[in-house]
Amino acid sequence: MTERAPHPSLPGRLFGDGEPIADRAEAWPVLASRDEYQHPFLSLSLDTVAAPDGESFERVYVRHKGAVGVVALDDEGRVLLLEQYRHPPRSRLVELPAGVLDRDGEDPVDAAARELAEEADLVAAEWTPLLRLYSSPGFSDEHWYVYLATGLSAVPAADRHTRVHEEAHMTRVWAPLDDVVHAALAGEIADAMAVAGVLAARTGSR
Repeated sequence: MTERAPHPSLPGRLFGDGEPIADRAEAWPVLASRDEYQHPFLSLSLDTVAAPDGESFERVYVRHKGAVGVVALDDEGRVLLLEQYRHPPRSRLVELPAGVLDRDGEDPVDAAARELAEEADLVAAEWTPLLRLYSSPGFSDEHWYVYLATGLSAVPAADRHTRVHEEAHMTRVWAPLDDVVHAALAGEIADAMAVAGVLAARTGSR
């Protein structure tokens, strides 16, 4: 990597002309690691990490299988939103159809199609990748794949999934994409995947 010039008046350095603004793979040595808790969907790990200057320190983090989310857009530019109760924040959140990558070897886009059918009774003719995200990299390796789904049609009634637990109490509502973006930027929608997904879809649709 070329040397970056200092900012002329503030702390920090400047990205060089033509230098990609992108994450880079980097792995510091792990001196010790143990699982503190295990569950089919996630585990809690405690690692002792060695920094480049020789310092070592502990980091506790959640290992997660990852998840997918779907911005389902109809022919009139409306987005499907799910209103779903979430226990940790004690709130009914406005979300996208989404789910965990809980089938070994399943391609993320196939998982997204499965979740769209299970949660929304929809199938899509076209799938476009929008985003790949880490949900909270300070304490988890959970990663998200978000897709735009278009060319929508309904799953036949006989083939629809039986929803249980919180999903049995979801409501499905449609709203214009611009209105959803406005709500996200106004802080009315707090679900990170929904906010990121609709902003990416709006940017891509211009």
